[in-house]
Amino acid sequence: MPVIVEEKCKGCRLCIPFCPMDAFQVVSKTKVAIDQAKCVECYVCVRKQVCPHDAIETVDLGGTLRNFSHFLSDPTETKATTGVPGRGTEESKTNDVTGRTKVGQVGIAIDMGRPGVGVDMVDVEKVSMAMAEVGLEFEDSSPLTEIMVDKKTGKVHPDYLFAHLLSIIVEGNVPIERFPRVIEALQKVEKEINTVFSLGVITRVDAEGTSPVLAEMDKLGLKRPIRGKVNVGLGKPLRLE
Repeated sequence: MPVIVEEKCKGCRLCIPFCPMDAFQVVSKTKVAIDQAKCVECYVCVRKQVCPHDAIETVDLGGTLRNFSHFLSDPTETKATTGVPGRGTEESKTNDVTGRTKVGQVGIAIDMGRPGVGVDMVDVEKVSMAMAEVGLEFEDSSPLTEIMVDKKTGKVHPDYLFAHLLSIIVEGNVPIERFPRVIEALQKVEKEINTVFSLGVITRVDAEGTSPVLAEMDKLGLKRPIRGKVNVGLGKPLRLE
């Protein structure tokens, strides 16, 4: 974890604006410290060498939660077990190549947490369990799926429940007809968590060049998305299965 070496710190405060979680705290006129309760191990301060006096150093305390937080919050790190960098997989960015979301399915990517807010794993579990109840089939290569004790329930291993992260993605696929249940479950669980999230929807267009999920959104009274990523399938032949 990053720490400030008191003897080196000059209190210049140049490090403060760089932290996405506002973890750098002024403790005196000449000293700054890192609030470890706010730190999510993103290592922005370390990678960018923001201290001109080299007062920021890393200390390896080991432990499941610290290592997990670092791998999920630092996009430059790749977990050896999943081969995935950062907080989740590439979702819709490469679906034209991977064919992960099939015809008749909707890919769901619930991006939880943000800089300045963060997310606690206890809240992530609430969302993953809500999604499991409506039949979300979790993505196997996701770092979150890796720490679930049961993919059918979305329950997270208790060793990780007290981790605090910058962000993480709950992701998987459901049949298009279950999309309304996903929205209903999210509207319910959002009242039970202490963070923010955004919903990404991955879908294929039909033979008419439109996405069937848009009609489902209309029925639910949801505003149609004003932005998105459109891939044309140049990476590999389009997978229709």
